[in-house]
Amino acid sequence: MNVPTTSLALFCKVIDNFGDIGICWRLSLQLRRECGIAVTLWVDDLESFRRLCPEVVPDAEVQHVQGIEVRHWRVQDGAYAPRDIPDIVIEFFGCELPPPYVAAMAQCEPRPVWLNLEGLTAEAWVEGCHTLPSMHPRLPLTKHFFYPGFTAKTGGLLREAGLDEERQRFQSDPAAMQGFLGQLGVSPAEMAAMKVSLFCYPHAPLAELFAAWSSGGTAVTCLVPEGVAAEAVQSFLGRAPRPGAVHAQGALTVRVIPFVPQPDYDYLLWACDLNFVRGEDSFVRAQWAQRPFVWHIYPQDENLHHKKLRAFLQRYASELEGLEAFSLAWNGATAQQAWPQLWDALCADLDGNVRRAVEWSGQMHALGDLASSMLAFAGTLREQVRP
Repeated sequence: MNVPTTSLALFCKVIDNFGDIGICWRLSLQLRRECGIAVTLWVDDLESFRRLCPEVVPDAEVQHVQGIEVRHWRVQDGAYAPRDIPDIVIEFFGCELPPPYVAAMAQCEPRPVWLNLEGLTAEAWVEGCHTLPSMHPRLPLTKHFFYPGFTAKTGGLLREAGLDEERQRFQSDPAAMQGFLGQLGVSPAEMAAMKVSLFCYPHAPLAELFAAWSSGGTAVTCLVPEGVAAEAVQSFLGRAPRPGAVHAQGALTVRVIPFVPQPDYDYLLWACDLNFVRGEDSFVRAQWAQRPFVWHIYPQDENLHHKKLRAFLQRYASELEGLEAFSLAWNGATAQQAWPQLWDALCADLDGNVRRAVEWSGQMHALGDLASSMLAFAGTLREQVRP
């Protein structure tokens, strides 16, 4: 039997504005609520955190939010003792732990499970790297790499218990969806159009897409959270992109909505007909929404992100030519970007995209969830070192 885990620390350095802390916050809440684990979340950027969770106080050194102890991770020094170290220590995406903290980990008996939770990719090589150990060069500590992923040989995707049931209830209740969108300021006429949520990086070819939507034959209502692609949105609106700002041009209406907390973002994905998502956190949530989506991947040097994008599209969109072509162009992975034609091709097989979204969600659900896989692996490691 696996040794029970009672405490865990998760270290997060915010690189992708919201994606990193979004993942770590979801994981922390699931571990606390579903597993009863005492979680300490170390975060270096509390301002970004507050946009996802308005309860966060950005200048507090230590605070408790929804049962999670949140610590502001300011420096790499400090004094730590073995009593400060939990059962499991997780560093997200290779962030470097404070050296004194690692030294205290080495003094523990038994020593904690140390995991590096890596970023999500569909590339095949992750199956060979998942759970691989890495010994510390000086201290008696071993870190294991833990990869989320899309196959049974990875850790799966982050998903809370009951999420699918909650989604089904919401999407089967048109009044609930209309009520939610109405609270964001969406008018009945805007609801009657194709509803598109937009979350992308500033370098997205948004002006070209807006032009294609405006001149197209399909009425589109684009809902963009405040602060997303602000320059391009402001150019289209002709004024500051604050919540409530709206402008119609041809077949397109763009409405700026508030940057909603995490739970409401799920409702937004569930209520829209097509979702543009970015990074990792919203990318995963879109996969649980059972709605068509277009992914804007986080850019990397030497266009390494294009390789990751193609790896995912090969798994997900091999039979959806319109989605594949649109996604590659949206991410700058192809030279030709005839946006009206790309958009028409995507819309032509929107029903096929819906079927694939539902099918894919079921396949990912069958793999289990990331938090449970991680705890099971940690329990196995703790059993191995148990006196």
